[in-house]
Amino acid sequence: MSHHRNPKSLLTPAMHSVLDRMARAGHPPLHALTPDQARAAYIAGAGVLELPSQALARVENLIVTTRDGYAMPMRLYAPEAQSANTVLPTLVYFHGGGFTIGNIDTHDGLCRQLSHLAQCAVVSVDYRLAPQHRFPVAVNDAWDAVQWLVDQGATLGLDPTRIAVGGDSAGGTLAAVCAILARDAGVPMALQLLFYPGTAAHADTDSHRRFAKGFVLEDTHITYFFNQYLPTAVDYEDWRFAPLDGHTPNGELVDLAGVAPAWFGLAELDPLVDEGVAYADRLRLAGVPVDLEIYRGVVHEFIKMGRAIPEAKVAHADAARALKTAFNL
Repeated sequence: MSHHRNPKSLLTPAMHSVLDRMARAGHPPLHALTPDQARAAYIAGAGVLELPSQALARVENLIVTTRDGYAMPMRLYAPEAQSANTVLPTLVYFHGGGFTIGNIDTHDGLCRQLSHLAQCAVVSVDYRLAPQHRFPVAVNDAWDAVQWLVDQGATLGLDPTRIAVGGDSAGGTLAAVCAILARDAGVPMALQLLFYPGTAAHADTDSHRRFAKGFVLEDTHITYFFNQYLPTAVDYEDWRFAPLDGHTPNGELVDLAGVAPAWFGLAELDPLVDEGVAYADRLRLAGVPVDLEIYRGVVHEFIKMGRAIPEAKVAHADAARALKTAFNL
């Protein structure tokens, strides 16, 4: 990716300003906090740079029972239906946060934007977080949400034959994994919408080294999140954590042929950008249609900074266009 001697010189002026303000605020880094403290800190800052909340015709809180009996919260967002008989295509959305922080409220603004711009329903999933619930609980919760939509979505006016999965960061990982599980289960999937997903077993790419400090998501954060989420060293090699280079139980790379088409929205100055590009390449090699956008001069988490970062609004519009195309809207 970007191989400039001083990568901070590649920041857009607006992005540089945001990072300067973050540094001046002097908040303790997430990795220095307990998971509960980190969640509270993330919640406190989640809406500061978001766009104003988009009004929608429907916003409903739901409860779905998972395979182990957990009552999992989800939130349905939907624009005004064109007629009483209209069934809406649906994006199942998984929030980011290293499998440890974040919830449906921290990503409320983003989900509202996507529903409004794409004119589709969005179901945001409040999957369980580490370390209280470690791998593979988040994966199981995510897949249970997709299966619930297939089985029960029609009762809410949602079209079970037009489903996409999406997410940012760790949520992008869950979306990519659900796309593979959907292929295996014979569940039709229109699109996997991946904002800077984590896909690799180890944080050892060139972009992890170049953007290790000072670009919002730091190497210490990544180690912290992985340590919270993964019970054993073996789990790092599981494809459900690392769809790029993780392995199936028989020791092979997971087959990607036949999974849903993918749209990637990556940040140029992000530790995860190289593994995002590499996963897109693996999908293409497997014959999967891929559309990849790299937003220049911005960092991880930029899509939730629409009030300050113009590229966020561009990414929202690009993602919505990909959804509309996939859903034939």
